[in-house]
Amino acid sequence: MAMAAPDIEALIKAALPDAEVTITDLAGDGDHFAAHVVSAAFAGKPRIAQHKLVYAALGERMGGVLHALQLTTATPN
Repeated sequence: MAMAAPDIEALIKAALPDAEVTITDLAGDGDHFAAHVVSAAFAGKPRIAQHKLVYAALGERMGGVLHALQLTTATPN
């Protein structure tokens, strides 16, 4: 069973309430997504730490019901 884009967005926003999240279904199959996440929580953190915050929000779903996620992160301008 695949995840729906709104579910991915909701999980990220639950962990990072200020986040602006854009989810794109890359293949139209519900298994391969891209996420662009902008949050003040990323300020001062290296990119790997930013990505770990997002992956923590997704928990065990990553690699399970969420097969692939292309992730980009940024801080607000």
